[in-house]
Amino acid sequence: MTLLSALRDLGRAFPVRLAILLPVLTVPAQAEPPDRPFRIGVVNAAWAASHPTVEGLRAGLKELGLATDRQVTFDIRFTEGKLEAMPAAAAALVAAGVDLLFTSQEAATKAARDATRELPIVFTLVGDPVAAGIVQTLARPGGNVTGVSSLQTDLVAKRLEILKTLDPAIRRVWLVYDAVDLSATPMVRRAVATAPRVRLDVVPHAVADAAAATRLLREMRRGDAVLVPDSSNPELAVAIIEQARAARIPTVFGTALWVGYGGLVSYGPDYYAQGMQAAALVAKILRGARPHDLPVESAERVDLAVNLKTAELLGIGVPRKILLRADAFRR
Repeated sequence: MTLLSALRDLGRAFPVRLAILLPVLTVPAQAEPPDRPFRIGVVNAAWAASHPTVEGLRAGLKELGLATDRQVTFDIRFTEGKLEAMPAAAAALVAAGVDLLFTSQEAATKAARDATRELPIVFTLVGDPVAAGIVQTLARPGGNVTGVSSLQTDLVAKRLEILKTLDPAIRRVWLVYDAVDLSATPMVRRAVATAPRVRLDVVPHAVADAAAATRLLREMRRGDAVLVPDSSNPELAVAIIEQARAARIPTVFGTALWVGYGGLVSYGPDYYAQGMQAAALVAKILRGARPHDLPVESAERVDLAVNLKTAELLGIGVPRKILLRADAFRR
């Protein structure tokens, strides 16, 4: 199975499903039930309707007493990696009369915000929502948007440390990120500032698409590695994994999803867990709260995952302290 075909089954076959232990949250009951189910419009760049964040949202809402179909329905617009299709998808959901928009990644969230300044929007997988211009501040989002931040800037230093621990021979790290993601800017600054402390040379590269990433990474040499932040365009991760594996170059990602498809290591929030966490915000809004009164939350669960098969392919012996710390393995 190719990486691209695997992506098409993204929600149906999530290969690194980590244990998620979240408390059942309660929100005030609505005085009067709606005459019809709440309609949630979903916008993301996935290749399948059952994206892990959406499945997490479904599970979280069920725990909170909002059963799918009877009390909540979903209108899901996934664009199969086509970012240019997101504005139309978001606008169509607004025209269809949904009650709330649920998004994953920065591009989808911006498309939803541009489509409506009135309907509530709850996002996931946005690395730095303030830097992206999506909210005014985390504590006071303002407007009609709130959600769950994936802590991209906060976690980048730890990702570099883990990469260096796995392979001390690494000298240069290519930080390859999507040029359209504004939230990458503070993350890049943090990575460059951290690099001397972990004896690395971090070289940032903004790319426009997967083809540009492939061309760029043909210049990689032994002693290089690639840091891949979460991106609005999942095709970037596919291209980087394929090129890095061919060149026997280590990669570090922000989510265990890509470790399941051949990346070496990841440190960051789980997609499914972010969907479950966002469910509490969605439930509060559907029961009367306003987005600008709900602070943006930081992802609550951060996991370390290692692909042992990829490590073997690269000739890397995974240190004991990584093995003991890891939350999930891919063999």
